[in-house]
Amino acid sequence: MKLSRLGEFGLIEKIRRATPKGRGVLLGIGDDAAWVANPFRSSLVTSDLLIEGIHFDLKWTSLFYLGYKTLAVNLSDIAAMGGIPVYLILSLGIPAAFDSRDIEEFYRGIRFLAAKHGVALVGGDTNAAKFLIISACVLGHSLHRPIRRSGAQAGDDIYVTGTLGDSALALKFLKSRSPRVHHDAVRYLLSRHHRPTPRIAAGALLARQRLATAMIDVSDGLIQDLGHICKASGVGAQVWQDRLPLSRAYRTLAGKAGTRYALSGGEDYELLFCAHKHDRRRIEKLQTQARLVITRIGSCDSGKNGIVVLDAAGHPVETRAAGHDHFKK
Repeated sequence: MKLSRLGEFGLIEKIRRATPKGRGVLLGIGDDAAWVANPFRSSLVTSDLLIEGIHFDLKWTSLFYLGYKTLAVNLSDIAAMGGIPVYLILSLGIPAAFDSRDIEEFYRGIRFLAAKHGVALVGGDTNAAKFLIISACVLGHSLHRPIRRSGAQAGDDIYVTGTLGDSALALKFLKSRSPRVHHDAVRYLLSRHHRPTPRIAAGALLARQRLATAMIDVSDGLIQDLGHICKASGVGAQVWQDRLPLSRAYRTLAGKAGTRYALSGGEDYELLFCAHKHDRRRIEKLQTQARLVITRIGSCDSGKNGIVVLDAAGHPVETRAAGHDHFKK
């Protein structure tokens, strides 16, 4: 059904009927504000703005995947502070060419991931727009002290969850329209790009066990995001190029790019954190608890040389440090 026929309030009602109420929701979609219970010691709030043509292109992503990823990137922010996501507020600017089936497909992606993590959609807004605009806000809670970017110290180890560079390499194949897109390795990379996994359990364990001195999610690229930790903490860092965790698919397809996408590609949504050296055994045990590979990739230092990437022989490697910046082309 065309949105002009369904109308704003018809669309809102359609979304309301399709949305599970969720735990702690006293009053959800349909009133002036959501009413939710908050028995937690502290709350976490994050938001993200996605604009068609800048942050995503519907030529190479489906509306289902777009809905999924819209929620995933916000859940990753909550995970990066050791929190548990609870509520989602979502507002859309919708182009005239969209119909109700398009919006339903977008919300299907949202609901798919929300159901996995117990997140309830409790409100938002809709309006007409020249192109698709998505504004998402996720509220979470923390039963422990949230992990900030500013606690790293010289001598701390640097760790990252999962693998790096898969999403950026997948985007390269999407943009090139390569015939290799049906290759098994490419399909794996595409799944990492379209359906990133927010590391909520790992983040919560790091907070509960007080293991991470500083943490951030890898959204803009390893070097750029590590730079945020270094700046906030007043430290520098050494990253060991040969220790970067790379998937088999990445190693198969990266070619001459080497570790470039792993260092500066972005949109991996893995957790990058620092921890004291004496906690190495506890970090090893955490891998089993979180059922996730966690790799030690470097160490923090006094900060005099900024971030230095070293090859296997200990020689500095020239890197393209530029990750994603919303105001740079």
